[in-house]
This record gives sequence, C-alpha cells and structure tokens, in this order.
Amino acid sequence: MNITTLALLALTPILVWRIYARLKTQMARQRSIMSRHYTGILVFGAMILVPLSEVLARPMELGALAAGTALGIFWGNFGLRRTRYEDTQEGYFFTPPMRLGIVMAMVLIARVLYIGFELYTLQGSGAQAPRFTESPLSMLCVGLTAGYFVTYSVGLLLWRRKLRQAIERG
Repeated sequence: MNITTLALLALTPILVWRIYARLKTQMARQRSIMSRHYTGILVFGAMILVPLSEVLARPMELGALAAGTALGIFWGNFGLRRTRYEDTQEGYFFTPPMRLGIVMAMVLIARVLYIGFELYTLQGSGAQAPRFTESPLSMLCVGLTAGYFVTYSVGLLLWRRKLRQAIERG
C-alpha cells in the first residue's frame, strides 16, 4: 500500500463524520421558506429525470431507479407525518425527523464514496471506469434519496398552501 492509499483510508472517516455533522444541523428546526421548497423540487426532481433519460433503454437500471423512487416517495410521506409543524408569530417552522433524513442522504453519499474508491482502485490499470448510471444499485440509491426529498419538499409546499388558504378564508 502506498502513502496516498493510506492517506485516503485515514481521511475517509473524517469526511464521513463531517458530512454527518453537516446533515445533522440541516435536520434541525428550520424556517419554512417557499423558495427553498421549490428549489428542492427542482433539484431532486432533476436528480430523477436526468438519470432516467440515460437508463430508458436499460430495464434493470430503469427498474432500480423506479423502485428507489417509489421507496423514497413512501419514506417521504412517512417523514412528513413525523414532521413537527409550527405556525408562530416569528413565521412558519418545521422540524423534520432527523434520523430518517440523515439516513436518506447518507445512502447516496455512501454510494458516491464507494464509486470514488472504485475509481481510485482502477487508476492506472487501463480498465474503463463504469458510468454512474450503469449500476442498478446506484440508480436505486439515487431514486431513494431524490424520491424522499422531492416528496418532502412537495409536502412542505402543500402545508404552506393549506395555511395560506385558511388565512384567506377567515
């Protein structure tokens, strides 16, 4: 093992810990900002649609993306039911289920780290690196994460819309 490999192995747990710490702060009580919810729908919707355009001709990857998205939507609805919503004088706030959100994000992060490690091991071997969309497991992870967060963003928008309609009615 060379020094670069040892450094990579030593720094990976630190990287994972920093990602986890950052996600943990993002899964705390947050102000509900409509533009963030729309951005979540656009970004995570694109995370589904872009790979979808590449895997349409490959049934295994397409099925994995569809299954991951369906599971993500299921878990997103579950997360919305576990979310604490607040309508205060300072504004609208929500507290997502921390563990569920972290798990959904870490699934994709773990897969990306694994692919990075795989690319590192292929370095200098002359073998062609696999594309991200060529793996059913990668498509499952993308669908799961994107499906969860797009559903969550849609749910928050619907909550805010319901509050606005209640205000307009009375």
